[in-house]
Amino acid sequence: MMINLIKHYWFIITLFLLTAIATLSLWPAEYLPQVPGSDKSHHFISYGALILPLALRKPKHWLWIALGFAAFSGAIELIQPYVNRYGEWLDMLANVMGLACGTILAKIITHFFSGSSK
Repeated sequence: MMINLIKHYWFIITLFLLTAIATLSLWPAEYLPQVPGSDKSHHFISYGALILPLALRKPKHWLWIALGFAAFSGAIELIQPYVNRYGEWLDMLANVMGLACGTILAKIITHFFSGSSK
């Protein structure tokens, strides 16, 4: 089942998503492709996707890693003005909301699929 694959490869998936988020967040905005949705929705979805494999797997100290993702989000916002981007604290709020909702979604998935995900 897909959930088992995510749980098994959670670390690789998380590293890939973290790298993609960092790259896209620090790439000059004029070179990024136009995609549907708002900037805040992109932040929300990206960080929700980032936390999902971690929250499904729940390795030791996973909450500390999740807090690290929030700190990473803040660091990105601080760095962005130096790479021809705009750092916005509302982006960080969207990121943290994505982390929270991704964690809740993982809990819901685990609850409904607990028999098949063990």
